[in-house]
Amino acid sequence: MTDAGRILSRRDLDFLLFDWLGVGALLRRPRFCEHSAETLAATLDLAEELAVRYFAPHNALADRQEPQFDGQRVQMIPEIGRALAAFAESGLLGAAMDNAVGGDQLPYVVHRACFAWFQAANIATASYAMLTIANANLLCRYGTREQIERYVKPMLDGRFTGTMCLSEPQAGSSLADVATRAVPDPAGRYRVFGTKMWISGGDHELSENIVHLVLARIPGAPAGVKGLSLFLVPKFLGEDQERAHVRNDVVLVGLNHKMGYRGTVNTVLNFGEGVHRPGGQPGAVGYLVGRENEGLSAMFQMMNEARIGVGAGAAALGYTGYLHALDYARQRPQGRPLGEKAPASPQVPIVNHPDVRRMLLAAKSYAEGGLALTLYAAHLVDEAASAEDGQQVRECELLLDVLTPIVKTWPSQWGLAANDLAIQIHGGYGYTREYPVEQFYRDNRLNPIHEGTTGIQALDLLGRKVRQAGGAGLDVLLQRMRRTIDAAPAAWRAEAEQLATAVTRLAAVTAVLDTAGGQVIALANAGIYLEAAGHVVVAWIWLEQVLVAAERESAFYQGKRAAARYFFRYELPRTGPQFDLLETRDRFLLDVDDRWL
Repeated sequence: MTDAGRILSRRDLDFLLFDWLGVGALLRRPRFCEHSAETLAATLDLAEELAVRYFAPHNALADRQEPQFDGQRVQMIPEIGRALAAFAESGLLGAAMDNAVGGDQLPYVVHRACFAWFQAANIATASYAMLTIANANLLCRYGTREQIERYVKPMLDGRFTGTMCLSEPQAGSSLADVATRAVPDPAGRYRVFGTKMWISGGDHELSENIVHLVLARIPGAPAGVKGLSLFLVPKFLGEDQERAHVRNDVVLVGLNHKMGYRGTVNTVLNFGEGVHRPGGQPGAVGYLVGRENEGLSAMFQMMNEARIGVGAGAAALGYTGYLHALDYARQRPQGRPLGEKAPASPQVPIVNHPDVRRMLLAAKSYAEGGLALTLYAAHLVDEAASAEDGQQVRECELLLDVLTPIVKTWPSQWGLAANDLAIQIHGGYGYTREYPVEQFYRDNRLNPIHEGTTGIQALDLLGRKVRQAGGAGLDVLLQRMRRTIDAAPAAWRAEAEQLATAVTRLAAVTAVLDTAGGQVIALANAGIYLEAAGHVVVAWIWLEQVLVAAERESAFYQGKRAAARYFFRYELPRTGPQFDLLETRDRFLLDVDDRWL
């Protein structure tokens, strides 16, 4: 394989975008009419070229030489800055954003596919760009015209970078316990005081300025999440973006050193520590974004975008791990075919062994299924943003709400499983640094925790998303899955009927868990519900791909069909026992005493 061929499959991206999702139809809509099939292809070409040239070469180096804090500044390898500069110069930072702020209104699904190249090549360096894009998108929706002018446009030029500051030492995922406070000052701004941790990209010298989006409480705010407001707190202050030179009172306390994403600087930040006192007053200067006490709803703009991004990154890492394992399995001779015992007979490449083929098919089904799932979600974003039919917009929004917890968590769990299999296929070499698959695993292990753990997403899905609007979002999902089942070709009727049974069970079990007065019991097994629902959804995504690939003959399409067959034979049956358990409304986990653990 070529270097690019071990990072991601351009052939698969083209299939998913153009053959399956039919993104060409989006180009007939006013929002995207300035683009053509040629410009989309050229943008994908550019992403691949930049990922191979600037991102992949320093992936292992950034892992070995992670950022360090010398007490004055964060030190990191220069290749990270050069890669991000090339990314910014390409225009990809703002490619999917509105023309009004300097974007190109590229379909988000194409931008998401482009970004998968960078995540597969070097997810740590790509994270700086991902956070900056999501930060800018939030400000475009909730920020003032001045905030957009002063902060968004420099971000799209690559001069500023962005972060999200939610977690605190006493409040990780429990945002109701956020204690950071923001006090109005005489100039009509706010002074922010508190500590934030796990802040990716929180301090560095990769950009002229860092735009922090910080959740905090104003005086008299209600308790819990309804009392959170959102503030823009820049690292440097100035009259305009050309003169951002006065240091704000945002202080780097130290770095967190993670098992993966080691090239992404991860920080603990103090706001209002008093080391820097802009204007002689204590507190970090912050600017309100949106309305007071409505900060979390605004922050969900960035959080949901990041959740899709995390799922996409997990799928990309699983994908590159699979491709590396496939390349290795085709080249590594070891052992002989089953039944062949003669020691003088030649060894065969390990790809010929059935168990290795099983592992490769499993990894392929996870990686390609996860990538397809994330692109499907991205396509819904485009549909909602460009459809002229209000009912269609509403349907896409409802479906995206239901799918987002699955889009975040399914690739994070099963993309990681693909990386685990890649190590196994490499054998003893797999867990050495001589081969990159051990790094892919370490990097991907963070994604089940990033942007809300799997357990939190499970509570969100079962406790809120499948219930909101009277279950309308789940109804849309069930209808779409049943349409696909009805359209399945004759050769795939058995799989279609198998999926139909799983869809019926998903609907029935959801109804059982939604009975009045029993939500505590239902949520005790929310993680199992999320996993089962995710497998049903991905089986549907595979059947969707089969509708396109069923009658086409080439190794690529035969590979699609083989991965789909594998998923239906080996993976979808997992959901039966899971639904059986859920249907009983089992309360075992509620009754376990912690003294027994």
